[in-house]
Amino acid sequence: MSSQQTKYAARYEDVLAMVENHSFAWVVSMAQGLRATPLPLRPRLGASGELIGFIGHFARSNPQVEELRQAGRALLLFLGPHGYISASWMRDRTQAPTWNYMAAQFDCRMTMIDDAEGIDDCLNTLIGSMEEGRPNAWSISEMGERAARLARGVVGFHADIISSRSVFKLGQDERDDVLADILLGLEREPGGEALLAPMKRYNARRI
Repeated sequence: MSSQQTKYAARYEDVLAMVENHSFAWVVSMAQGLRATPLPLRPRLGASGELIGFIGHFARSNPQVEELRQAGRALLLFLGPHGYISASWMRDRTQAPTWNYMAAQFDCRMTMIDDAEGIDDCLNTLIGSMEEGRPNAWSISEMGERAARLARGVVGFHADIISSRSVFKLGQDERDDVLADILLGLEREPGGEALLAPMKRYNARRI
């Protein structure tokens, strides 16, 4: 394990929460060249609740589909809350600005799904998770016959995790006084609360 991974190690439950809450990820493949598609993905859990992979779908017309059939592997890239950390927030003006972030990548074995039942499962998994808890939640069955026609235009997939790497750079290596200045700066920064919450969790013993 690299020193950066050790310094910015992420807790498993936080990685799982990140891929659930920030589910729009890049699917990257390399067959005849690098290709990437941004897609909404949903985690797949094993019998013990562990993260074993992801489920998603491509437009059937996407040329990456055939490349993935050939290559069988893809790199999935997730980015959680992130943001610029301004040196203007610091009482110590010798400090440098930086960027804090939460990121995870997964090397996956790809299984493309072409049968109607499997595609329906991929679509219902995504839509069900996105609609859950909404007032007047929508389901694909409300489309009637049009749902089947649209489903023929997509290819589903399961991405089974081979290996993973996550980096949560959240101020763990900052001096206590510098961390305090960063947290105060984020409290005052519009939109800073998204990064502020995980930074407080990962530095709870020092706050």
